[in-house]
Amino acid sequence: MFTENFGLKGLTEQQVLEARAKHGDNVLSYKKENQFLELFKGLAKEPMVLLLLAAALIYFISGDTADALFMSFSIVLVAAISVYQDNRSRNALEKLKDLTTPECVVIRNGEIQKIKTEELVVGDYLMVEEGNLIPADGTIIHSNDFSVNESLLTGESMAVYKDKQSKNNHVYSGTTVASGLAVAEVTATGNNTELGAIGKSLENIKDEKTTLEKQINHFVKMMVIVGAVVFLIVLLLNYMRSYNLLDSLLKSLTLAMSILPEEIPVAFTTFMALGSYRLMKMGIVVKQMKTVETLGSATVICTDKTGTITENKMMLSKLYVLAKNRIVDFCKQADDAEKELIRTAMWASEPIPFDPMEISLHKAYSELYRYDERPEYRMIHEYPLGGKPPMMTHIFENKNGDRIIAAKGAPEALMAISDISADEKKDILAAIEAITEQGYRVLAVAEAVFAGNKFPPTQQEFKFSFKGVVAFYDPPKKNIPALLNNFYHAGIDVKIITGDNAATTKSIATEIGFKNSGASLSGEELVHMNAERLQKAVRKTNIFTRMFPEAKLNIINALKANGEVVAMTGDGVNDGPALKSAHIGIAMGRKGTEIAKQAASLILMEDDLSKLANAVAMGRRIYTNLKKAIQYIISIHIPIILTVFIPLALGWIYPNIFTPVHVIFLELIMGPTCSIIYENEPPEKNAMYEEPRKTTGNFFSWHELATSILQGLAITAGTLFAYQYAVNNGYDEALTRSMVFTTLIAANIFLTLVNRSFFYSIFTTLKYRNKLIPLIILITVVIVALLLYVDVFTRFFKFAHLSGSQLLLCISVGFISVIWYEFVKWVKRIILHK
Repeated sequence: MFTENFGLKGLTEQQVLEARAKHGDNVLSYKKENQFLELFKGLAKEPMVLLLLAAALIYFISGDTADALFMSFSIVLVAAISVYQDNRSRNALEKLKDLTTPECVVIRNGEIQKIKTEELVVGDYLMVEEGNLIPADGTIIHSNDFSVNESLLTGESMAVYKDKQSKNNHVYSGTTVASGLAVAEVTATGNNTELGAIGKSLENIKDEKTTLEKQINHFVKMMVIVGAVVFLIVLLLNYMRSYNLLDSLLKSLTLAMSILPEEIPVAFTTFMALGSYRLMKMGIVVKQMKTVETLGSATVICTDKTGTITENKMMLSKLYVLAKNRIVDFCKQADDAEKELIRTAMWASEPIPFDPMEISLHKAYSELYRYDERPEYRMIHEYPLGGKPPMMTHIFENKNGDRIIAAKGAPEALMAISDISADEKKDILAAIEAITEQGYRVLAVAEAVFAGNKFPPTQQEFKFSFKGVVAFYDPPKKNIPALLNNFYHAGIDVKIITGDNAATTKSIATEIGFKNSGASLSGEELVHMNAERLQKAVRKTNIFTRMFPEAKLNIINALKANGEVVAMTGDGVNDGPALKSAHIGIAMGRKGTEIAKQAASLILMEDDLSKLANAVAMGRRIYTNLKKAIQYIISIHIPIILTVFIPLALGWIYPNIFTPVHVIFLELIMGPTCSIIYENEPPEKNAMYEEPRKTTGNFFSWHELATSILQGLAITAGTLFAYQYAVNNGYDEALTRSMVFTTLIAANIFLTLVNRSFFYSIFTTLKYRNKLIPLIILITVVIVALLLYVDVFTRFFKFAHLSGSQLLLCISVGFISVIWYEFVKWVKRIILHK
């Protein structure tokens, strides 16, 4: 991170306000739809709203003003619920947007400040470094070996080197810093940038629906078609019997209303948006709502080692000086050769370090040398980290022309280009093996001499003198062993993908109890494998070392080809392609580069991998609860459909047992149950002990769908039993309707409780903490009591007062029609424990 302002003052607060007033915020703003108008259009297209409008119109035409007004009120209520749910989801997503807004570094009032990119104004001094996404157009005023990837604008994938003397000394919004650092004066923001000029195409981009969303929409469309067909059949049959068009329309509308499962898409959107919001409160920012759906099905987690599994402390611990051929512990009483090794390693680091190892080297240099040379030298050329394995080289020079050329990187890289004998190479390899077996991370250090200013195109062309090796210890985080066990119990494989060497990685892996830590593969080995060999290799191997972007991407793609659902953590520029390719890309919030955050679909704000276990658990919970909600909707819709249809089709004594008024009232009771109660359900005890779900199948298995259908048929049997019981006892239509309606409501309440789990008993789930359960049930009971025992409501709904014995019978029938499933769950538990 930047530690100096290069003598620049930047804008004052007053100048910032004036620039913002003149040029606006740094946001790309295009044509926006009127949210209210869009919501109104959406409501107007809703089949249920259209049916309610038709029913209200028929009631008005037939002179039944009370029912017509109730249906009109129902339209308003349905619209209000839709608006509430839409706002609830929108507000949750807006809060997520605030957290995912990128930040940038500027110089203002002579101080370095971090601000949101949208607050950037024309005239600001913007500071960018390797891994940053450039948020505005600007002119370079200071740079250090600065290069930019402008492929977003030009299509050219090669990085372009720039400084203030360059012919094109401008930086552009949306491009990324490939290497070095720079300070640029902002010249354009928002729509006035080059990206803004070509960004109109963004208006026409539509979000692609997920597989689950498509399945749900397909199911709802099928039910709409079924409803339309049944509507026409019932309309025709009734009209042929009575020749009364309005009455026939009302009866067919009632059935069509009972068929439409309009709660399902609402439940899906609500669950995903609120799930994202819940994850946000846990410190996990979800950039794409569809990620919530995928989380619970992750089968493989690919994680970096440094800073993810380890603490990223990188304390300088051991030294190996080639000239002495010995390994020593680092201490402040180092001899001249050891001090020289650390000095060279420091000069090979960034002058303003932000990598933990480089910070540690600068600190060690400060402790060992009383006289600090650093202010006297300036970097005149840099070869950024590159190559396979990687290395980097820095060239510094002072006013007298004295030059320091220092390099550090993977030992294999520096040994290959250094002037060392076979015996020296053997000694170096033995020392590295001894150090890495103890879990230390090693960097080789070398120096070169070069006269003249025409530096070679690549750093490998220098004639290096191998100085030695510096070793760092990065202890594993204390929670990692328990976290790995959590993943293993959940049926999730964990793979380490690191740039470190095999010996160090295996040592750390053994220490944390990592499975199958014996075998490993390097990046070079992977890139030479064909697709078939690679797919077999990634299935068997859990440790991948000396990785580079291409190799990482190959691993992710091979795992996906094996049918795995892949989650990948990353923080660097080089992780971008793999993060983008993974089903769930996870960037680190603190140490992650903007490139990594842009490519990822999840951001762990505290860089804590244990949060990922929480995210997987939350993903499984959301998916399970959504499934419970939709199974509930299917189960409860079946008795409504059949209770309306069977008396009508079979010509029973009271064929019009439910009117549109009753059906819409039942819908209003059921809606909150599925979208509020089930969304708030806690995870079940076995949630993280089950295998990840398959993403290739349908949302419901035939077994799950059969369960919902059987539950619906059982409740139908209960309501029709109440119907026939009332008829056989000579009850009139109002009393019969009251008994059928009460039985259905009682079954609805018990179904809500029973379906909280399809495995654990109701006695177990009653202990689950969900404060909305008693509240919603109480509200439902109070409403039914008002309908049955307050005359004004009883008359309006054409009900009759139920006696105590009649009420008890209805509750008992509703209970029996649902509670049988507890026996099925008991059998499941018996089979599992055998």
